[in-house]
Amino acid sequence: MRTVGVVLFTLLLIVQRELWSRDGGLPAVFALQRQIENQVKDNARLRERNLALEAEVLDLKEGLAAIEERARSEMGMIKEGEIFYQIIDNAPVPLSGNMLTADQE
Repeated sequence: MRTVGVVLFTLLLIVQRELWSRDGGLPAVFALQRQIENQVKDNARLRERNLALEAEVLDLKEGLAAIEERARSEMGMIKEGEIFYQIIDNAPVPLSGNMLTADQE
């Protein structure tokens, strides 16, 4: 009877070692679960992006307002009859250094 117990215990240890240390064991299962979680997050992010792009395509197909907005912002276009004003910030004048005064010129 004792021999049967030792054999069963040895088989149990072998099965446990295979379960915890082999390529198809629990560490691999946990790694696959992490990969699945990451893929689900990526899919959700990409789904949101696709919906936004789909809405933009639909807007471009149906409405002229989106086309006009893109032409204005990306290409600098203006409508006929409009006046374009460009505001340029003056660069700050350095207070010291190599500036010439009116009497040095």
